[in-house]
Amino acid sequence: MADFIQALDPAKLLLAETALAFIISPFTVPAYNLPIFLFGSYVQESSDAAQSLTLFAGLLSGSIFYDVLWMFNNEQGGFLRFLTIILFLLKIPTAGAFLIAMRQRGGQFPGIGTDINGPTVWSMPGGFTSGSRDGYQTVADDTPRPSKAASVPAPQPASQPGAYQSAV
Repeated sequence: MADFIQALDPAKLLLAETALAFIISPFTVPAYNLPIFLFGSYVQESSDAAQSLTLFAGLLSGSIFYDVLWMFNNEQGGFLRFLTIILFLLKIPTAGAFLIAMRQRGGQFPGIGTDINGPTVWSMPGGFTSGSRDGYQTVADDTPRPSKAASVPAPQPASQPGAYQSAV
């Protein structure tokens, strides 16, 4: 199945779906199909837009679910329903082809990748970094500390029954 999807040309699939969505757009059809395909044709032309390609692949995949809901909740004529189902069926291999293209360009959906040790943008608070000990403060630092005056402990009151006692 993956070999079949890799052999597909995403540009031709997208062009066919954009044309079909444009043809049926004046009628009772899902209104989101034409804008999604127009955005996809824009993204497909840009070779370095990995984030936009990720967004398009997500929108296209999500619209497959919305198409099913839309077809159950809305009435259409026979020929128009046929064209809507054709558009729906074309979305499945197109989404697969764009997911593969997205992966080739270096994009991925958040949470789906297997790169656990990827780049991090945060470090532990207090300077606890894994690379070096630059953020730590040593116990014996070189700054002089003021000497404390000898403090005389306050006299302890007489013990009362049931009161807590502290050892000094």
